[in-house]
Amino acid sequence: MRDNTTGSRLAGMGREELLALPAAVDLDTGNRALGLGRSKGYELAKRGEYPCKVLRMGKAYRVVTADLLNLLGLAA
Repeated sequence: MRDNTTGSRLAGMGREELLALPAAVDLDTGNRALGLGRSKGYELAKRGEYPCKVLRMGKAYRVVTADLLNLLGLAA
């Protein structure tokens, strides 16, 4: 997302940045890619309603990058 007045980056991730992600990313990175706030992203993950596949590893959540890219229409 870009600010129309300055052209500076406000939030989210660009195509190149998304395609360079590892196989799984932390929930904060997934939230950023989807434009979700931290609280909303964690709430969705806890309820099993995150918009793409999330793995629970101990106390941490990991977002499967392939599902994230597919959701965003960037699947290879």
